[in-house]
Amino acid sequence: MALPWGSWDSHRQGLRAPALLNILVIPEPPAQGDNVTLLVRGLPGELLAYNWYRGTNLNQAHLILSYIISTADETPGPAYTGREAVRPDGSLNLRDVVPEDSGSYILQTLNKQFQTDIAYGHLLVHEILSPPLLLANGTELVERRDTIHLLCSTPSTGDVRWFFNGEALPIGSRLGLTPDNRILVRHNVRREEAGAYQCEISNPVSVSRSDPVNLTVYYGPDRVTIIQESASQTGCTVKVELDASLTLWCVTRSCPDPEYIWSFNGRTHESTTSFVNITGMTKDKEGTYTCIAKNPITELTGSASVLVKMLVATSAMTIVPVPSKPTEGKDVILSVQGYPKDLLVYAWYRGTASEPNRLLSQLPSGNWIAGPAHTGREMGFANCSLLIQKLNLTDTGRYTLKTVTLQGKTETLDVQLQVSSKLLTSFFPSALWVFFHVSVCLSVLSSTMGTSC
Repeated sequence: MALPWGSWDSHRQGLRAPALLNILVIPEPPAQGDNVTLLVRGLPGELLAYNWYRGTNLNQAHLILSYIISTADETPGPAYTGREAVRPDGSLNLRDVVPEDSGSYILQTLNKQFQTDIAYGHLLVHEILSPPLLLANGTELVERRDTIHLLCSTPSTGDVRWFFNGEALPIGSRLGLTPDNRILVRHNVRREEAGAYQCEISNPVSVSRSDPVNLTVYYGPDRVTIIQESASQTGCTVKVELDASLTLWCVTRSCPDPEYIWSFNGRTHESTTSFVNITGMTKDKEGTYTCIAKNPITELTGSASVLVKMLVATSAMTIVPVPSKPTEGKDVILSVQGYPKDLLVYAWYRGTASEPNRLLSQLPSGNWIAGPAHTGREMGFANCSLLIQKLNLTDTGRYTLKTVTLQGKTETLDVQLQVSSKLLTSFFPSALWVFFHVSVCLSVLSSTMGTSC
């Protein structure tokens, strides 16, 4: 039973709250389920009793406990829950606190002169948070057409944060949040906004995050292009050698993957995949190949076309020495006929096509560089021809030309060079005449004298 003075109206009592009397919350901050003490500091001596109230005023209906110091007797009041106890020093213990225990508390003291003092305290119990529920207006959206609405649903109070693919979502111009941060809105969603979204609620003692909601953003097709293998291309024209094979690939970015429709010279082609195979190129396979890519969800389409033509056969590459009978001390040009028109680089070798034998190479820039076998007398030309100056007899032998085209096609061709001696070519005509003249004379003498030569 409460003491009679506990029911007095505070205005009639002239109650005062001395500056030295205060109440501390231990522990701070308190969490749901903790045992909490409202610790009283600054109590004067010579006290008879304590009264504890829940609320902002002294009202008998809000009395928790009355405590007689001399006998340690406790008398519960209307606000007693069975979890409260008063300590001899006037502090109030509360077991297994719940958020509903939050609020104002008043300690009223009575001294031996029957004077009363009061002290005010405030308790805020933070709940252990449960994971919030993340709700979405849809998880499959179309780029630049749909709007994201995400709701972080929770009955708890606390601070709300958002996460995207496990990382904190920065607040920017694309992030629309309500004042309480519980609703996220993004208009005209973009493809880079597809992914896993989560919301998190926190208070000073607890943090809890929702399960992820995965958003898919459908887009495309973007710009459609056709690329190819095993062929040369000039602009939108693809050139293919006779009997060669070719694969045309239709390339675009799209989610989901698009449906493909191919046509050849305006007629539907049998292929419904992202590529078309052209095997054994012939004249009747020349024409315009068109790919149409359609996204079944965005209902957008894109297309691209290429013209496929068969390469006209060109004459085989040949090497001709000029002059045809090179002589010691003179110059010779190993003239190349029918060299590739799409030439990337070439190299001349003395002997087989190995690096130690390389005379020179010509780069795409048009400049040639000397190789390990270069003697200082060799010079290359843009048409792959090779000039050898001031021939000597040791220049006789095999010469090899290696060419590489822009498409990576490699061709190797060799020629045998025979250098004639300068001495023999100047001596041979008179020597042959003397030999013939002597032979005739000896033949005549032999027939006259009856002797044989």
